[in-house]
Amino acid sequence: MDSEAFRQTYRELNERFCVFEKGILTRQCDCSQARKSCIAEREGVECGSDEAQSRCQALLDILRRQARFALKTSPEQGALPHIKAMRLQIGGLRGIVAALDPTAPQPKTIGDVHGLLESARERFGDFAHLPFARIMQEIARYQPRRRRERG
Repeated sequence: MDSEAFRQTYRELNERFCVFEKGILTRQCDCSQARKSCIAEREGVECGSDEAQSRCQALLDILRRQARFALKTSPEQGALPHIKAMRLQIGGLRGIVAALDPTAPQPKTIGDVHGLLESARERFGDFAHLPFARIMQEIARYQPRRRRERG
C-alpha cells in the first residue's frame, strides 16, 4: 500500500486520532484511552474519548505556542517534523512530570498520558497555568532515541 493510500484509509478508519500517537508508537509513553489498530501492517492509535482527545489537543496547542523558541519554529509553520513533534510531545510530558514532582526521577516512559493530564489539571487548574519555564527546560533537553544501526 502506498503512503497516500494508507493516509487516506487511516483518516477514514481513525476518526478520533490520538494526539500522542508518535510517542505511543515509539513506546515512550502510553495512555489508558489509547486503542491500537493495524492497517496494512502499520500501526495506528485511536483515542477512546472525545473529551480526552480535546484535552490532549489543547495541551499540545499551548505547548507548541510556548515552545516556539525551544523548537526554533514560527507561528506560520504547519506540521512539525518528526523529531520536533517528538520533542514537543515527550519533552512536554516529561516537563509536566517534573512540574508535578520536582524531586522524582524522570521515568523512562510516561505510563498514562490521560492520568498525567488529569493530575496536572487538578494541581494547576487550566493548562494556561502550567509552569512553562520548567516544562520548556524538558522540551529543550529531550533528545529522541536514535535508530539502531543495522549490520
